[in-house]
Amino acid sequence: MPDSAASEPSDSASSASAPVAPAPGPAGPPPGSPGTPGSPAEGEAGTWPAPVRRPTGRDVAGLAGVSQATVSLVFSGAEAGRRVSDATRERVREAARSLGYRPQAAGRQLRLGRSGMILLAVPNILGPFFGRVLEGVHEEAGRHGLAVVVSSGWGSATLAEAATTSRFDGLLICSPDDSQLGELPADTPAVFLDADPGTDRARPTVELDVAGGMRAAVEHLAGLGHRRIGRLRSTHSAYTFRVRQAAFERAATELGLDVVELGVSLNEGQPAARSVAYRLLERPDRPHAVICDDDVVASGVYQAAAELGLRVPADLSVVGMDNVAVAALLAPPLTTVDLPGEELGRVGAAALAGLLRGERVSPVPPLATSLVLRSSTAPAVGAKGRDATR
Repeated sequence: MPDSAASEPSDSASSASAPVAPAPGPAGPPPGSPGTPGSPAEGEAGTWPAPVRRPTGRDVAGLAGVSQATVSLVFSGAEAGRRVSDATRERVREAARSLGYRPQAAGRQLRLGRSGMILLAVPNILGPFFGRVLEGVHEEAGRHGLAVVVSSGWGSATLAEAATTSRFDGLLICSPDDSQLGELPADTPAVFLDADPGTDRARPTVELDVAGGMRAAVEHLAGLGHRRIGRLRSTHSAYTFRVRQAAFERAATELGLDVVELGVSLNEGQPAARSVAYRLLERPDRPHAVICDDDVVASGVYQAAAELGLRVPADLSVVGMDNVAVAALLAPPLTTVDLPGEELGRVGAAALAGLLRGERVSPVPPLATSLVLRSSTAPAVGAKGRDATR
């Protein structure tokens, strides 16, 4: 920016140094477009029209009768803009509107030392629950003028690298597993979502009450008379799955339930879930109720049950977790624990925006979960040899 930008330049002096852009008029069809002389006949290969020239700050300065330095001040943010009189500032903005001018974000961000982007790191970008989280993050980030980049496969080294470059202003790290819990630079704004609150006590963590949700699922099946419960648990080491497993074991012990348990990799999707569920359901002593660590796994249970000639819920009660779109689309619709992913994303993004503004962020209590009752569970019928109560 020229030295003269320190104070508002004289409008008369600046208008002499900046060419006045001609007022835009109605544009005719571009050369080569159908219906104009020289256009290619129908069916012949044409050419892309030349790109339309974007208006520049020089054009705005010429139309408003000010210097480019004044235009830069007007669009550099509230603090710099106050160095320009109200009348001149409005004249510049009106010229920009009439020309369709948009200031380059990159220049403003370079001056502010910010990229305007935050990173949402998730374990599996294809996981439908993380789509719910992204929706909430995107909605809240937009309110603070932040763009969101989402990616998966981040280990501790790559997260640390992202934190030390200028690509991202801050990080949202969702459902991290142990391999991602390396040391982040102390000056990196970061918020953990669905994570252990002890991960980094110097940074905010937004939790979900997954333990309460799992307990509600176990109590629901026990209340229907099921005494032998199948469990398809995640094999991942993330804190959220450790909490679910601990809550399941505690509830099952307190209620005196028998448990048949198998592990499944959530990243391998429905095919892996179907395979593991098939092994569980073909047992001669198979359980007649199953709790899954997510709804995609539950859909794999539906598929395995159908292949074995079992009906849901007449022969098998199924409960999932997450409440993603597939849960309501299954036949019958799936009883599942709703994890409020959108709220998780919104609260996390709001906390990160506060950190970026230099504010202290207050802790938030774990976000409530709830059991969504649909048609995939039914009472146990001991008279038919199914899960007789003891």
